[in-house]
Amino acid sequence: MTAPPAEATAEKRNPVLAVVRRLPGTIAFIVVILIVGVVSGALWTPFADSPAWETFAYGLPALEAGRWWTPITGTFFQGHPWVYPIVAVAMLGMVFLEYKRGWRVMFAYFWVGQLFAVLGAALIFWAFSFTGWPWAVHGATLLDVGFSGGAFACIAASVGLFRAPWRARAWLVLLGFVIVALIFWGEIAELEHALAVFLVLAVDRTLHVQRATVREQRFVAFLGLILLGALEVIVLLVPTDGLFGETEPGSGSWIDIAIDVVVILVVAEGLRRARRWAWVVSIILAIFNIATGALLLLVLTVVRWQEAEVDISGDPSLLLATSTLWLFMLVYLIWVRHAFRWKRKGTVGRGETPSLDEVKDMLRAHGGGTLSWMTTWEGNTYARTSTGIVAYQRRAGVALALADPLGPEEGRAQSVREFIDMAQRAGLTPCFFSCSDATRDAAPEGWHSLVVADDTIVDLPGLEFTGKRWATVRTSLNRAGREEMTFRMTHLHDESWGVQAQLRAISEMWVGDKGLPEMGFTLGTLAEAEDPEVRLALAISPDGDVDGFLSWLPIYGGDGVVRGWTLDLMRRREGGFGPVMEFLIGSSAAHFRDEGAQLLSLSGAPLTHDYPPDAGMIAALSEKLAAALEPVYGFQSLHRFKGKFNPRYETMHLVYRDEADLTRIGVGLTKAFLPDATLRQFAGAGIELVRGG
Repeated sequence: MTAPPAEATAEKRNPVLAVVRRLPGTIAFIVVILIVGVVSGALWTPFADSPAWETFAYGLPALEAGRWWTPITGTFFQGHPWVYPIVAVAMLGMVFLEYKRGWRVMFAYFWVGQLFAVLGAALIFWAFSFTGWPWAVHGATLLDVGFSGGAFACIAASVGLFRAPWRARAWLVLLGFVIVALIFWGEIAELEHALAVFLVLAVDRTLHVQRATVREQRFVAFLGLILLGALEVIVLLVPTDGLFGETEPGSGSWIDIAIDVVVILVVAEGLRRARRWAWVVSIILAIFNIATGALLLLVLTVVRWQEAEVDISGDPSLLLATSTLWLFMLVYLIWVRHAFRWKRKGTVGRGETPSLDEVKDMLRAHGGGTLSWMTTWEGNTYARTSTGIVAYQRRAGVALALADPLGPEEGRAQSVREFIDMAQRAGLTPCFFSCSDATRDAAPEGWHSLVVADDTIVDLPGLEFTGKRWATVRTSLNRAGREEMTFRMTHLHDESWGVQAQLRAISEMWVGDKGLPEMGFTLGTLAEAEDPEVRLALAISPDGDVDGFLSWLPIYGGDGVVRGWTLDLMRRREGGFGPVMEFLIGSSAAHFRDEGAQLLSLSGAPLTHDYPPDAGMIAALSEKLAAALEPVYGFQSLHRFKGKFNPRYETMHLVYRDEADLTRIGVGLTKAFLPDATLRQFAGAGIELVRGG
């Protein structure tokens, strides 16, 4: 084996050396900043009070005086000691950018952004000072120091490296920050930050709002309205001095702002839920605020020209600033108007909702996976696509699609994409639960998946219970023969009232012992076993008692042919035949093999997959939930039990858009699996789901 390089070994032993090697540019820059701070005394005394201020500080007065070097020299100073900790945070963008793309790229963004911000700010102040705009006239007299323009350019470049959808979200947060800061606290530094960010945005072109999903577009609209509401409260408490002048705390009406905030919250929630009325109301609010601001600006302009005096109620500076933000909001809402097309609440799919009979006919005609028959159970809703049908449940604002889409195999990928689009347009968060690799691969680029279970498959052709690995099953079958146990494959509706009563009693006893109701979604009950196409395997004792039973769901392979069977219910009578489950499964396998079936699925026990150490947050949550539910439902024990039948494993996936959806999906899955469970039942079962206890 080749020995690791000496440099790599040294870095492992000395983490500081590793950081220096990865971030030489940022570290060198920090050293220069600290040396300049010590030599100038700016680390402990305000540099703005120093005689060297005018020599090294940049700004329009410095350039007009011919001090051309100041955009460079001013970069290495800070005006006050308390600024150093703040700029240290701003340097995180430099660290990330250098770590990802190297020191040359980092310094290219930094110096281009810094010089553009400094010179651009001076140019803007110079140009607008001729208009008599007080903000520009005042800014034209200011000097400044610091490297925050370049730092913000690096932050913007770093945001462009994020993966979707976090890239768009981070861009909008960054743009919102610099725009609000410029409008309400428009000092020279705020203008420089905005210019640097706008430059990178224009050059890199990594923000594509219209390429985002409709759900993402709605979420941005929601955040925009929330920001406007929050700003109304903030500026009522904090003084500002921005583009339109100063505002004093408490200059507005608490009652008016309270009403505005309530209206904004209601409308924002409507936007998040894709309500068309909320989009219309938002447009009206935006137009009203913009018109009010424009009218005020016109009045102020006329008054100024005529040198007259007029009494204006409220704070005109605040009104003009807020109107400017509403203008941005209006442009955005019109830009993404297609995300708010009218859709009847809760409907997903094309045309009429498919009937249950149509779903079953499609399953028989085109086949499906091991869980596809579960899509016929009560509680599922059906979305028609151009190539098939998707079964889903609507829980907590999530469209939980169960298993793979139904229909011709060549059209299932199209069904995946159409369902995702239709669910998002209906204001739902789409995901696919317990789906195959094919569905996972058909998801849009940037989507993620997590293994939620391992389907246990027993191939039936040529199956013989011989050899050491079948010893446990063979022993159970032999013991059943000695104790005169009888195996019967049947249908629930074909059995006598007495047998059905025994099955109900066994199930009710099993549920009563758990302290929680029977689970749903991918775990059936006797109600699902009543379907004529579901088969029942019974273990009958010599005295005629049912010691245990299984229910088997059909797996269609197309053209109406059943190619296999999926295990659903497993119930045993307390005190009955010991290895009854091994006996039932082994006998069922032999029975289906003799009928010509190709496979037997023992199904996948939920929350039983072995995750790697770096699997992430949702894997850790799944493991905690599995540990909490193990004493109640025994998923891990069931998973180990199925290993006795020497199955092969096929992974089942949860396919979702991004990590921000996982909390809502987790709530939706909990409601789908345990729709009738109460908090009292959870507590009675000793499960602390919130804390993972």
